[in-house]
Amino acid sequence: MADRKGKVRRIKRGPPAGSSAHRESDEESDGVSFPRSQDHFEKFNKLIEWELEDEMAAVEERLKKWSRERLVENGITLFDLEGRNDGWLFGQRIVKLFTRGEALPHHRFRHGDIVILSRKNPLKEKVIEGTVLSRSRKFIRVVVTQQPEKIRSDTWRLDRGANRVAHDRMANALESLFSDESSTMLRELFYGQVRDMEGSASRPANMGGIQKRLAAQANHTGNLNSSQSEAFTKAMQNRLSLIQGPPGTGKTHTAVRILAAWARNGAGPVLAVADSNVAVDNLLEGLLEQGVKAIRLGQPVKVREALRDATMAAQMEEHHLREDVETLIALNEDAMRRLPSLKGKEKGLAHRDINKGWKDVRRIENEMRDDILEHAQVICATCVGAGDLLLDSRRFPLVLLDEATQATEPATLIPLTKGARHVVMVGDHHQLPPTVISRRAEHEGLSCSLFERMIALGAPSTMLTTQYRMHPVIREWPSERFYGGQLEDGVSAEERSAPAGFVWPDWDAPVAFVPVEGSEDTSPDGASKQNMDEAGLAVRVVDMLLSGGDITPSEIGVVTPYSGQVRLLNDLFESAGGREEHERYHGLEIKTVDGYQGREKDVIVLSAVRANDTGEMGFLTDRRRLNVAITRARRGLILLGHPRTLRNDSSWASWCDWASERGLEAYHVLHM
Repeated sequence: MADRKGKVRRIKRGPPAGSSAHRESDEESDGVSFPRSQDHFEKFNKLIEWELEDEMAAVEERLKKWSRERLVENGITLFDLEGRNDGWLFGQRIVKLFTRGEALPHHRFRHGDIVILSRKNPLKEKVIEGTVLSRSRKFIRVVVTQQPEKIRSDTWRLDRGANRVAHDRMANALESLFSDESSTMLRELFYGQVRDMEGSASRPANMGGIQKRLAAQANHTGNLNSSQSEAFTKAMQNRLSLIQGPPGTGKTHTAVRILAAWARNGAGPVLAVADSNVAVDNLLEGLLEQGVKAIRLGQPVKVREALRDATMAAQMEEHHLREDVETLIALNEDAMRRLPSLKGKEKGLAHRDINKGWKDVRRIENEMRDDILEHAQVICATCVGAGDLLLDSRRFPLVLLDEATQATEPATLIPLTKGARHVVMVGDHHQLPPTVISRRAEHEGLSCSLFERMIALGAPSTMLTTQYRMHPVIREWPSERFYGGQLEDGVSAEERSAPAGFVWPDWDAPVAFVPVEGSEDTSPDGASKQNMDEAGLAVRVVDMLLSGGDITPSEIGVVTPYSGQVRLLNDLFESAGGREEHERYHGLEIKTVDGYQGREKDVIVLSAVRANDTGEMGFLTDRRRLNVAITRARRGLILLGHPRTLRNDSSWASWCDWASERGLEAYHVLHM
């Protein structure tokens, strides 16, 4: 629990007598119950405080000390923007920002980014917060929290912002978990001294008739493959199920089937969450296709456009009480317009009526929200979004977390403290861990997900073993290296034939390692790496692929571990032909490896970047990043890298050896 100054106070409240945690505390001499839980509480409170402090400090550092030139060069601030109102998104104003007659400078603002809008200096003004809705070469559209005054007459500045909401909701979840008596089961399982983790996790939850209906559903696996069926069955029976899904094995498909079975058996309300908006949208899309009545919480701006009809905001627009709300709002606004002409008692009575009118609006809107939630079978949200005030009074005995290995443990606790008694976590601890801004928090363990910690403690898991994404040859090495050779192919080589245009070393094995004898540089911002030789070659490789005629730019992904290389690649492709509509590379996606987790493309062009005489590899040595990078491709993988540098890491050396033994080195590409 945090006091007003943010200091952590020790929790004295203990569990009911007779619980395992109570017996543990009896052995303690200081009288504090839940000694292990207390340690976790204090640890995670400290870590999330560090995360917020370091994020805020980074923003403040940039705003105070960075020069205008440095901010622009790093793509995190745009200056001298003109603006105009550009419509509404479910009651929130959209502002369009642009530079008249010119393309915007290079920048890193993307859909869903939290931004700050100010006139000149955000440290000295009352800023307007917003969220990026869309972007093009010439403009950015931002959904703002309030209407900017004189939007057309002033010029504007756009900066990256920080997210306080996530910290507050994680802190509230921690306090709830370790002080609320209803969380005893979770404390015992996740934070208690459970001697038989497998037996404890596999025990059915105590949910009466709900649990019986789920058990009866366990063998109704439908069109799932054998490993998916096994995961489905355990998800129906066990209070905690961990489902490990290697790349392309249908994690989300399996998760959707579990959620649909829960919903159709009257086991709701069901809470479905993931760390990212993209992953939540994937769950929502699958549920809607299954005919499940699902509602999406969160800002509509962060929801995929095709799914916005399922958001709370859109459902409220269609609710039968909406007309009543609009009538009340119109009456109130009319009363407010007449207010200046009134005097004395008459004016006081008008004020009273206006206040009552707005209370009535809020009351009816709350009724609308409650009605929508009551009729939903599944509620979908991000982990942080599950902390919305809308859900404060609601309890969800069944919770499913997709992409669970991408969420920090405190973020995972937000949905789990909503009354969870039966939990399914879907993820893969051999892919990328949670993103943590604070290096000190990462070093102290914030980057270890609850999923991974449960695996380490011996909790049982089911691995999905049939992959439907990759050509069998692309699957071959990661299966052996990361998954004990257990991955099987659900697609044939013929279904994933090599694209024409590029000259593959072996047309039956669409993998190419292009050994680039170049050198790395520090990016202009001094915070990343880039490699001009690899970037230039990446443009040539994409041109080769496009020349074949059977693949489009939107089916190609250019991937690299370093943000500096992303910026360099963006600049080169823009100058070589452009990526706007009707331009040569329209639809081509250039992202970091981290930005591609959960994504796939027909062909992946991977630039490794590191090339030096000292063998320095940086965070390239994280084997999980390598696993993600090479498993995004369906039909072809082309890796550009410096062999001598890459061989300084055992995982990269293993891949290079495999490519060499397979005859997949492509020296000829360098001379084409």
